[in-house]
Amino acid sequence: MRACRDAISSNSIPAFRRGSIPGVSFEQMKLQIKLGVPRSLQQSLDIEKVKSVFPYGKILDVEVVDGGLICSSGVHVEEMGDKNDDCYIVNAAVYVGY
Repeated sequence: MRACRDAISSNSIPAFRRGSIPGVSFEQMKLQIKLGVPRSLQQSLDIEKVKSVFPYGKILDVEVVDGGLICSSGVHVEEMGDKNDDCYIVNAAVYVGY
């Protein structure tokens, strides 16, 4: 979810502002999402939660491919439910059209 939020939060798509493209609005955006996720985590990925990050537009596809990274965060806090000090990194690409 964070990878998707980061992918869209610092981008502006002025063509979708009302009136820029006649007859096209934010709600008419078509989105395709591609996620690079470590293979061992792909089965636990909640695609519906990922989709919930996008405030408008129609999601055509969410593709999950081998990618990302698992590394040490250097922090393991059992009281917070940590089982280890793993840090999971997911890469997200968001394709936008209409």
